[in-house]
Amino acid sequence: MALEMRVLQSDEWDVWYDHLELAFGGVPESPQERELYESLTEPGRSLGVWDGGACVGSAGAFSFRLSVPGGALVPAAGVTMVGVAPTHRRRGVLTSMMRRQLDDIRAGGEPIAVLTASEAAIYGRFGYGIATYALSLTVDTTRVRLAVPPGTDEVRLRLADPQKSLPECEQVYAELVARRPGMPARQPGWERLSLLDPEAMREGASPLKCVVAERADGEIAGYARYRVKPVYEHGWEGKVEVADLDALDPAATAALWRYLFGIDLTATVRAGRRPVDDPLLHLVSDVRRSRPSVRDSLHLRLVDLPAALEARSYGAPLDVVMEVEDAFCPWNEGRWRLVRDAQGAVGCTRTADPADLELSVRDLGAAYLGGTTLTSLAAAGRVRELRPGTLAEASRAFASDVAPWLPHGF
Repeated sequence: MALEMRVLQSDEWDVWYDHLELAFGGVPESPQERELYESLTEPGRSLGVWDGGACVGSAGAFSFRLSVPGGALVPAAGVTMVGVAPTHRRRGVLTSMMRRQLDDIRAGGEPIAVLTASEAAIYGRFGYGIATYALSLTVDTTRVRLAVPPGTDEVRLRLADPQKSLPECEQVYAELVARRPGMPARQPGWERLSLLDPEAMREGASPLKCVVAERADGEIAGYARYRVKPVYEHGWEGKVEVADLDALDPAATAALWRYLFGIDLTATVRAGRRPVDDPLLHLVSDVRRSRPSVRDSLHLRLVDLPAALEARSYGAPLDVVMEVEDAFCPWNEGRWRLVRDAQGAVGCTRTADPADLELSVRDLGAAYLGGTTLTSLAAAGRVRELRPGTLAEASRAFASDVAPWLPHGF
């Protein structure tokens, strides 16, 4: 029987999501997780591939607005829930869904698509480049101390109910979005993701807790959500599992980390999915005993190349012609002149002029948020300089002062 790909109908969601669970190992999610993701699913943006009455492929997209260098929020398709049944691998199911999805994203006017990959090697062939990385730390708090900045002692901390404090915590998050590329502005309903706390997710740790940082005038300056996992071997050696920590200034940042480091009966603080330039790296007395590690996070694809490049700002004047290879979305392929003038105005147009740089759309996506430099890609042979001096010029213009960061999955 021929496979059929079609847009998801609302009454098919359970079958569609059951397939997705199977594709990711078959472990059922908690009722709370299923309810949340059902409420967030956009059926009109969700595709199913069917073999008779069985769903054998899935791919969805969320309607995001993503911060880019300069602080603008750019419409972005948050590609999600991609899976192929183990019985239907190597039959072109994934490629057909990626083809349909990118065509739909282009028709909908979103300049970029983003995703987090279950396996890092999957999506490069569809033009996605790794645009952000995530830092994880496991800190031995019995050996590591913090050097906090002036003003830390003036920050007031209070324990708060995670649900009741959500509105004020969301105000902090919203203020941070424009400061750092890669952060999605929270659309209605997405604030619930940070409070998802089924017992199965805790792995023996406590329910989610929240501590709020306030300035002297009572204004909220930051928050941390965390769990505590009791461990007793030769004494209490509990673990603090940090779910979120966002703060508006150095003093609030340091006060929150100092609080987490000082929780009684614990010896370890673990934090994942942090920005690679997290201030904590400069607060700790011993970075080695903080055991930092880095992995890929947000993968990004330019769907409408000129619109995407014109949507962000650049750190220096620029006039460069790029020869871009994009076999999967050929409307992006060819030579493009990217200009940023002395007043900051940006334009990107097709040109017949000789190219200064050659690169793939995948590598342009990797550099788009400013965290991966064009010079580092060139050192790996991924970008080729055709006119001397243009690589350094473009790399400086594309770079971001702060590392791009995706604070949560989707």
